[in-house]
Amino acid sequence: MAHLKTRAEIEKMRQAGRVVHKAIHTAGCAIAPGVTTAKLEDIASQIISDSGGSSPFLGYAPSGHPPFPAWTCISVNTQIVHGVPSDIALREGDIVTIDCGVELDGWIADSAWTFPVGDVSPIAQKLLQVTHASLFKGIGEARRGHRIGDIGWAIQRYAESHGFSVVRELTGHGVGKTLHEGLQIPNYGRRGKGTPIQAGMTLAIEPMLNAGKRDISVLDDKWTIVTADGSLSAHFEHTVAVTISGTEILTNGE
Repeated sequence: MAHLKTRAEIEKMRQAGRVVHKAIHTAGCAIAPGVTTAKLEDIASQIISDSGGSSPFLGYAPSGHPPFPAWTCISVNTQIVHGVPSDIALREGDIVTIDCGVELDGWIADSAWTFPVGDVSPIAQKLLQVTHASLFKGIGEARRGHRIGDIGWAIQRYAESHGFSVVRELTGHGVGKTLHEGLQIPNYGRRGKGTPIQAGMTLAIEPMLNAGKRDISVLDDKWTIVTADGSLSAHFEHTVAVTISGTEILTNGE
């Protein structure tokens, strides 16, 4: 189960969330054809370091994985999540996701955003719009008295109504003193099912949608996860706090 946070602990996570937002969106402003994902990593990591924070991604090594070698995950086009920054340059028409976590004063916040590189295809633009909207459909269900299944139900229903598929093997999660705290939050599900949502829960909600089928593959680096059919994928994520008075987004820069 996720640890229920006090107001003071939620505010600590909000401070980390402000750094996450700044890192992602400052790097996002540098996105252009010819820019490498390693350059985006450098921008984000400098902001995190200058803030006095650290990356919970760097060196993260769950069973069966080598330690992750970067401060951020940067995934391009068919890469769903966990892309490793490199010297490969972005091209006009690409889409690129910057996924960033920050640990500050012992508390973690986590967010991701998918950006267009210049002018993108109509299907890429629609995928970004629907994935972004599905994030907020999920957040809208993350309320006291609801259940975890309500979040996935809302995401899945919206995504599939627009012709996109929902990745099943990868989920959102509880977050707090650790990056993955207790709960898993699938991006699909049944309304009224799953763990009851309580005030004090802090959740990383993160829909990952594919333009094609939902199946995935893992590259030889044992980290980068791609669409099995070579279709585009997008990923948006916010860390939120459930409170008695409502749900607060902790990674929107406020």
